[in-house]
Amino acid sequence: MAFARQTDVDAVASQSEVKRLLDLDTTPWYKRPNLRMLYLTLIPAALGCEMTSGYDGSILNGLQAVGPWLTYFNNPTGAILGAMNAAFDIEQSIGAVLALPIVPYVNDRVGRKHSITIGSAIIIVGVILQTASQNFAMFFVARIVLGIGIPFCIGGASQLIAELTFPRHSAVLNGLFNESWYAGAIIAAGVTLGTFSRPDDWSWRIPSLLQMLPSLLQLTFIWFVPESPRWLVSRDRSDEAFDILVKYHAEGDRNSALVHAEFAEIQHTVRAEMLSSKRRWVELLQTPGNRKRTFIAACVGLFSQWSGNGLVSYYLAKVLSTVGIKDKRVQQELNLALTCWNLFTGVSGAFLTKVFRRRTQYLIAFIGMTIVFACWTGASADYANTKNKDAGAAVVAMIFVYYWAYTLMHPLTYIYITEVFPFVIRAKGVGVTQTFTRAASAFNIFVNPIGLDGIGWKYYIVYVVWLAVESLIIYFVYPETKGPSLEELSQLFEDENPLSKGRLDLERQGSGEEKPVTTLEEVAKA
Repeated sequence: MAFARQTDVDAVASQSEVKRLLDLDTTPWYKRPNLRMLYLTLIPAALGCEMTSGYDGSILNGLQAVGPWLTYFNNPTGAILGAMNAAFDIEQSIGAVLALPIVPYVNDRVGRKHSITIGSAIIIVGVILQTASQNFAMFFVARIVLGIGIPFCIGGASQLIAELTFPRHSAVLNGLFNESWYAGAIIAAGVTLGTFSRPDDWSWRIPSLLQMLPSLLQLTFIWFVPESPRWLVSRDRSDEAFDILVKYHAEGDRNSALVHAEFAEIQHTVRAEMLSSKRRWVELLQTPGNRKRTFIAACVGLFSQWSGNGLVSYYLAKVLSTVGIKDKRVQQELNLALTCWNLFTGVSGAFLTKVFRRRTQYLIAFIGMTIVFACWTGASADYANTKNKDAGAAVVAMIFVYYWAYTLMHPLTYIYITEVFPFVIRAKGVGVTQTFTRAASAFNIFVNPIGLDGIGWKYYIVYVVWLAVESLIIYFVYPETKGPSLEELSQLFEDENPLSKGRLDLERQGSGEEKPVTTLEEVAKA
């Protein structure tokens, strides 16, 4: 495959009137009352999606060390433990298989913000079932219900952040959105540590019940957040879209040159995309550009879970046991310390998106993970052969260093996908990434305890090799996307302009007065 061409991005970016005007606008967000209020409501309305996911990942790590939970579910081990952990990710295997054909259409029909509303309501139902579980089957079903809600939330939130926020802030905010996973994980680790010593079933039911809090936060604040201007344009509600841009991107100045340039670019591009699209899933494979986008979306999803992180995210207790750390409280404390470290490094990674180009940040992270995982494997082998406590301590240190590299790339997931896909298929692109993320995680999480039980530290070698393969794929396949606007990036992946058909149709409508933007339903009927 051809090397990603940096010059292509620079050429596109240099032509942008929006970019030129943005460079002239240096007022920070906190000095803009309307934009400040937008972020104060958008952040709790959107970040709860990943907080729920992070809470779930951490809570199962914690519950594996809670005696009453183990007793209540008959001390699950091996494949049964893998099945229980994989249930939340089977949500996106089972759940994504069920939700994937539906979620993008819900995103496009009811809007980005109400996709969050729907997902949050489903999650609350799942939490109630999980807290009230009477047996393994009920617990398993509850976690699948929990997971079905997540694609709606993540799909709506990631797109709403990318399409609504001030262009200069969207990458950092989408990065923070993904890193809120660790905020949820910290809360779960702290809660399970706090209820750890209870002798009754509330030692695990209380942490289960509190998983509802992020969704309640979303349902409280989502009503104060406006809809995506791009979605409004697609629904023939251009006046509302313009008003939102004026209010939040220009603090009420209807004569703002930046807002007029943004609006013209959004209206023209979304309209052209809709005229050239039939909104079918097969569109993801019909052109060379869309095939590249879909392959990248699949890779982003797979690599986010098949990079060794699943070993620690769900099986930290088992990993620590392989190097002699078997005390349950020590395992709990390390779990909490690691999640705090990951939040710190992940937030730092989100802000580094302002400094690094996307490819650079990805390559530093994946090459770093490959090197560190090789050292982790070597230290584990040393401990297995010699029982050297220093080797065991080195493994713990390597876990923390590894996660520094992992969280450097982690914020990029939804930044990159929303930049890679144009508006008309963006919801489908996010859906592909979610599906591959959860399918990979479900498989990997089910296999990891079996691999650890079967061959111990030698199982790590698989990840060392695979991380090297991932680094090569990123180097040869991933293009640079930092710089251009979302509308300009729609032209990046085709030898021919992917919007040329839509733009030709626009020209055929007449060179005089512009006609109203066609809705997605009208395009489908046509």
